Amino acid sequence: MSHGLPVVFRFMQYDPGTIEAKWQDRWEQDKTFYAVEDEARPKFANIQMYPYPSGVLHMGHLRNYTYVDVMTRFKRMQGFNVLAPMGWDSFGLPAENAAIDAGVHPRDFIEQQIAQMKVQLRRLGAVYDWSRELASHEPAYYRWDQWLFLQLWERGLAYKANAPVNWCPKDQTVLANEQVVEGLCERCDTPVVRRDLDQWFFKITEYADRLLPGDSDLEEWPPRVRTMQQNWIGRSEGVSFQMAIAGRDEVFDVFTTRPDTTFGMTFAVLAPEHPLVDLLLAGSEHEEAGRAFVAEVTNESDIDRLSTDRPKKGFFLGVNAVNPINGAEVPLYTADYVLMGYGTGAIMAVPGQDQRDWEFAVAHDIEIIRTVQPPEDFDGEAYTGDGVIVNSDWLDGLDKDAGIAKSIEWFESREIGTTDVKYRLRDWLISRQRYWGAPIPMISCPRCGLVPVPESELPVLHPDVEDYQPKGQSPLAAVAEFVNVDCPSCGGPAKRETDTMDTFVDSSWYFLRYSDPHNESAIFDPEKVKYWMPVDLYVGGVEHAVLHLLYARFIVKVLADMGLVTFSEPFLRMFTQGMITKDGAKMSKSKGNVVSPDPLYDYYGADAVRLYELFIGPATDDAVWTDRGVEGTFRFLKKVWRLGTEVEPVDRARAGGDRDVIAKAHRTLRKVGSDIERFHFNTAVAALMELSNTLNDYVRSDAGAERETFDQAYSMLLKMLAPLAPHMAHELWEMRGGELLANESWPDWDPDLVIEETVTMVIQISGKVRARLEVASGIAEDEAISLALSNERIVTQLDGVEPKRIIARPPKLVNIVV
Repeated sequence: MSHGLPVVFRFMQYDPGTIEAKWQDRWEQDKTFYAVEDEARPKFANIQMYPYPSGVLHMGHLRNYTYVDVMTRFKRMQGFNVLAPMGWDSFGLPAENAAIDAGVHPRDFIEQQIAQMKVQLRRLGAVYDWSRELASHEPAYYRWDQWLFLQLWERGLAYKANAPVNWCPKDQTVLANEQVVEGLCERCDTPVVRRDLDQWFFKITEYADRLLPGDSDLEEWPPRVRTMQQNWIGRSEGVSFQMAIAGRDEVFDVFTTRPDTTFGMTFAVLAPEHPLVDLLLAGSEHEEAGRAFVAEVTNESDIDRLSTDRPKKGFFLGVNAVNPINGAEVPLYTADYVLMGYGTGAIMAVPGQDQRDWEFAVAHDIEIIRTVQPPEDFDGEAYTGDGVIVNSDWLDGLDKDAGIAKSIEWFESREIGTTDVKYRLRDWLISRQRYWGAPIPMISCPRCGLVPVPESELPVLHPDVEDYQPKGQSPLAAVAEFVNVDCPSCGGPAKRETDTMDTFVDSSWYFLRYSDPHNESAIFDPEKVKYWMPVDLYVGGVEHAVLHLLYARFIVKVLADMGLVTFSEPFLRMFTQGMITKDGAKMSKSKGNVVSPDPLYDYYGADAVRLYELFIGPATDDAVWTDRGVEGTFRFLKKVWRLGTEVEPVDRARAGGDRDVIAKAHRTLRKVGSDIERFHFNTAVAALMELSNTLNDYVRSDAGAERETFDQAYSMLLKMLAPLAPHMAHELWEMRGGELLANESWPDWDPDLVIEETVTMVIQISGKVRARLEVASGIAEDEAISLALSNERIVTQLDGVEPKRIIARPPKLVNIVV
């Protein structure tokens, strides 16, 4: 950069609208942020969850895109070959429901929304490699959804089965278990009901163990996301054994993680859906009442049935089960809190050690036997902690672990039980009875059964229909020319599958397609994927923890088993941003609290909006939106602009104050770089505001700003601003004689300048301030204590009294407690 500012640029007004349009055009025309494979540079795949194009963007959405754009620009300046693509999750319920509300065909609606969202992203200054753009509703994309389905079918990982499913009455479609939140449809909050339907599934349970999030695989993921996946998969180790029904031939399987408590079994329970329930009720005196109870319970959602806030409902089946460990007969019930989808659909009930069993036993006047002695001060009901085993014959006196081991040995030595592992995870239900989704590439033939569509005939094109309203079955079923086909196997008349795929199938692999988006002969080139993938940074909402994120991990593991990818985890680092709220709720069109960015762009410019999105609070936390905040970041940008266009530094000898300014710039550089890496954007912006204040004070000082010092510090400020407020930073850089700022390297901070930073350390005696010292910012704890104890004022105050303890928080505080 040249010294001094050309006269033509002096005292120019800050005009964000003109500046931002100029640079948005420049970046796109020059394809500045487009990427090609380059083995000479380290790659960085920087991707956000691709959006549903179901509505215009608001400030809540733009927080996510701003974060990702900052990382694209920052990593590029650090020398990385950055892949920053964009695509559209344009199939599925969100898009279809929005189109229905708008009264527009889904395809027309989606393409209108995509065009509008691209304009909004461009105005934000978000830069993408648009040559890699994809949309899941396009045949060139969903052809490979269908190809992937066929690969799973060939490997026994896709199947069709009749099963009880979650049904949304409003959306008129099936939902996966993961799409039911507290008994409601996650899309429309309608209470979900149960139905038995023939449905398509992916056998994700085959990968349950491999999906358990070990720290070595997902060490750069948020702990809460790992925990959510761990709990959803729900791996349990225990013992499976059979229980007989007294006086009958039938038996049923039970799984327990606590075989040491078997002596405390005082009843047993079958899920209402358990096939044995129907058999036991048939012809019995309890049949009518029992079937009415079963009908009532099975129509309730799993969430309601497992709720801890309501009484446990049950029905005595009129028979007893036999406890295999002691031969005791216990009453057999069916109850709402036992689900067929978990474990075996039957439990041994030990009310002394399980709170749900306790509540059921109390409600039905059933005996309670404790098998673990609670502590003396325990005042609860069921006791689930550790302790000495009691009331358990040959297990008495053992602790829990020893009791489990001995009871397992007992079951196995008598060949009446085996060690076993069960999972909470269920297979992924992918069928949707809706129009707007990828057709499932299967054909049903009366002679051959289920037959896959040959790969050579893909894609199975999604037909246009005039009536796409949900009716309980896919509208595709009404399209005769789509449904009626020849069987690929025997040539006879057959019918095409009319259910469409869950939109999460589309999103389970789209990030891989960014590596090779225009490949017409393969899902992708493995060599290109090997270069770009896995994703280095993936940004999106925590609400997808057990939906998209789990499904994507599953599909990548399948692709790894097929030899198409060389890694088993799709996302190396995962970041989940907080929500933007307004009027006490998350921004959404339905709540009427949406803040559109467009008026703010018009008045303040995109850089001010971006900075406020970054400054509003910690990136991981929810934040409350206020338009006044943008005014504050706008004032900061105007200050930076004035420093660059109105200041005329002077030529003079350097002094100590000049060195302090350079040191401040280097300390700021160290902090901003570290903060961006850690997504601490709010403190990075605060540090830049501090630096601008320092420069402002510097140019107003009596000595004036020394030219070389000012130019160096101000250049560093612009480089640090380049990822955060890119339009103004680029403009000022160019005005001051620089080449394209995006191509500049991120500067290095000088350790010698940074280490000399000093701070004021407060010394307290029993919480009262008694002295202050200037110390190095990196001072060690023992040195801080030594300086405090040797300080003349502190020695006088202590007057020989020995401290009881010393609390040191270097470099800010030492508190001597006497």
